[in-house]
Amino acid sequence: MIIPVRCFTCGKVIGNKWEKYLNLQLGEYSPGDALDALGVRRYCCRRMLLTHVDLIQKLLHYNPSRRAHSALSGVAQ
Repeated sequence: MIIPVRCFTCGKVIGNKWEKYLNLQLGEYSPGDALDALGVRRYCCRRMLLTHVDLIQKLLHYNPSRRAHSALSGVAQ
């Protein structure tokens, strides 16, 4: 989904680091080095960025109104 704004454990703001983290990873940085460069030191905050799965692009293809319309008309998809 979308990266959380704050760490679930300690409450530190991490949402602003996601784009920078991705850009560093596309460059020459490993995931751990990218987090070090961003100043993310706590294990809980590192976990939030390392284990995040970005599913928003896949969810944008889902159209709930189309499904509701087909269910009402009796047409299976």
